[in-house]
Amino acid sequence: MNDVVRKIEERASRANKRIVLPESGDARVIRAAGMITARNYAKVVLLGRDDAIRRAARELKVDLSGVEIVDHLTDGRREQYVQQLAARRKAKGMTRDQADALLRQSVYYGGMLVGDGRVDGMVAGSICPTRDTVRSALYGVGLAEGVRIVTACSVVNTIVPEVGVGGSLIFADTGVVPEPTAEDLADIAIAAAGACKALLQAEPYVAMLSFSTKGSAHSPAVQKVIDATNLVRSRRKDLKVDGELQVDAAVVPDVARRKVSGSEVAGQANTLIFPDLSCANIGYKLVERLGNAVPLGPLLQGLARPVNDLSRGCDEQEIALIAAITAIQAEPGG
Repeated sequence: MNDVVRKIEERASRANKRIVLPESGDARVIRAAGMITARNYAKVVLLGRDDAIRRAARELKVDLSGVEIVDHLTDGRREQYVQQLAARRKAKGMTRDQADALLRQSVYYGGMLVGDGRVDGMVAGSICPTRDTVRSALYGVGLAEGVRIVTACSVVNTIVPEVGVGGSLIFADTGVVPEPTAEDLADIAIAAAGACKALLQAEPYVAMLSFSTKGSAHSPAVQKVIDATNLVRSRRKDLKVDGELQVDAAVVPDVARRKVSGSEVAGQANTLIFPDLSCANIGYKLVERLGNAVPLGPLLQGLARPVNDLSRGCDEQEIALIAAITAIQAEPGG
């Protein structure tokens, strides 16, 4: 466990938030609920039938003392949520019956609980695809004021303490926007810088990544990164950002000295912005599977209240740590 993870655990314990885990049919989620409660990361709410969840917990030898269970099919506020969702999506053609059918899926009901303030955040995605986690958040919670799109980042904890913040970095966008425009990339970078400050508790050094470093190659893909870098600089003059940079120039001081002169980011980046989702997904899975890194996320950015996604290959430890991060995000300024 590195220092960043230890601090996340401590801050979550102090936050004392309520987090809903809607996918109670997954044994990993049941185990994570017991782990979150035992470690005092948050107060857990599980969605589903009480008898089925408690039977599964007994079989798994998991203590669910202190965990609240809400049956999303019989909950007393169900009809209220159905009517709310139908009203919100009426312009898109959603009927009352369609809203009712959607809220039979626990992840969408969990989003409504977050939006209603009954819980402080949600962690989902061990079973459902990212699109359902994102839609449940948009339908139930909505975007934060002034935000244009939902994006995602991951906290990647590596075994190389010399990089980032004690070995931890922010990767973005790792989950939502497949082919971002230059404006999208600028939004992703600004949101990821905020995640670095909130979760790594460090000043962001933002590297806009490419296969080119400062004109070593030319293509529309490189130009998009250059344009995005200029947009970030124009919108957030307080941020330390540079691009286009190859990843070695971004994180290795010796390489940075050879390839880039005068950059305040090169060689010490802690926030890596990938040019598209393909690169980000490949990048974080490579460092996870071949480099023994532990990525946490994707963490959704730009929502009015925190909802976070999981990789479907996650384990209970990852689910618990994402819940801890979600609790921190629910704090004022988190």
